[in-house]
Amino acid sequence: MTIVDANIILRYVLDDHEELSTKAADILENNRVTLPIAVACEVVFVLQKVYEVERDKIQEVLKGLVEEELVFLEKPELLLKALDCYKETRFDFVDCLLWAYSQVDSEIVFTFDKKLDKYIKKNI
Repeated sequence: MTIVDANIILRYVLDDHEELSTKAADILENNRVTLPIAVACEVVFVLQKVYEVERDKIQEVLKGLVEEELVFLEKPELLLKALDCYKETRFDFVDCLLWAYSQVDSEIVFTFDKKLDKYIKKNI
């Protein structure tokens, strides 16, 4: 398996560095690479907190990478469901990922976060 880190994804989607963005495009467009869920979490965090990208745009961009088969996921349905939750709610991305585990894999999620717990139970 070949995996990419957050910097590859960020340089590709932001296209903000002449040399590194070009290298990132070459990597994604000419190799079969896996985007680990942990790396996707970092990408979402950096896009939101550092670059102040709106949630709907983050969801659109990452979903596009998957749909265009520029990245492959270990659990595509899980990540895509979490991205949909992220776009539609105010939860942070990790909470959306936990919710997606409850929806996609029927995982039981224990949390002290009352809003997240209510959301998970509402959508079972």
